[in-house]
Amino acid sequence: MRVMGIETSCDETAVAVYDGEQGLLSHRLHSQVSLHQPYGGVVPELASRDHVRRLLPLVREALKAGDSSPGDIDGVAYTAGPGLIGALLVGAGFARSLAFAWGKPAVAVHHLEGHLLAPLLEADPPAFPYLALLVSGGHTQLIDVEALSRYRILGETLDDAAGEAFDKTAQLLGLPYPGGPAIARLAEQGQSGAFIFPRPMLDRPGLEFSFSGLKTAALVALRGCAPDEGARADIARGFEEAVVDTLAEKTRRALLATGHRRVVVAGGVGANQRLRARLAAVASAAGARLYFPRAEFCTDNGAMIALAGCFRLSRGEQQGLAFGARAHWELTDLTVT
Repeated sequence: MRVMGIETSCDETAVAVYDGEQGLLSHRLHSQVSLHQPYGGVVPELASRDHVRRLLPLVREALKAGDSSPGDIDGVAYTAGPGLIGALLVGAGFARSLAFAWGKPAVAVHHLEGHLLAPLLEADPPAFPYLALLVSGGHTQLIDVEALSRYRILGETLDDAAGEAFDKTAQLLGLPYPGGPAIARLAEQGQSGAFIFPRPMLDRPGLEFSFSGLKTAALVALRGCAPDEGARADIARGFEEAVVDTLAEKTRRALLATGHRRVVVAGGVGANQRLRARLAAVASAAGARLYFPRAEFCTDNGAMIALAGCFRLSRGEQQGLAFGARAHWELTDLTVT
């Protein structure tokens, strides 16, 4: 089965072609970072309009790069949620129309399921079951991945996601959007231990997260010191270390609770090198193996949607002519409405 995947949940427009036997044939992505940078974050209306402009050219590019024609495509998969509702509707409407014009089935995919399955695109994929740490701008969750479509949330953030906390703290420090990579670069110049920030919710049992207080701690630290580059770098280092320590310790606890020997890290924050190093140490100590998707598949992409769609279409799932999108969509309820 050969599937085209279309992703438009936020500020990346992405299209990919995946073949069930040959693997990933092509993937194309347009990032809107430069479009939203002047505003310090994603502007939903601008994101939706840019998706409209980019989708058809990217489809043509992906088909050409994958040595495919519309007749070779067996189905079209699209992100139906969660995400920005306008952006989702652009992608869903486009994908469903494309499938209708080509006479092919269409299937809706949960965006987070795509991230959970992204490591399966690699040459040495993890086998089910595994523990997943999904950490991005919109989500921070620990998930027990038992099998395809069988997901159990072990813990999640009670307020800000880790990526959102990175973005907001970067704004406080006068850094550009997106904040995660900017803070990581500045933190490399900082001194470890110069600022000690709290490790939220590590003083109690459980696997829940909370990152909103870290932003406040960073703001207090910034107001209480000289506003020079060295102090900003030290604050960035302290903030990054606090987030990494929190994510690593919660992952360690989840490994002990589940007994899993495989850990998948998915989502954009998973590209953070300090986090990768800490999680590698945690996994090694627990006798577990750590899996990451390649860097380009940590962030939103069409390849993961095409892969998830291939699994679902192979099982006979598809949507009718009606289509929809869900801004909020629980991973434990994969019913599309």
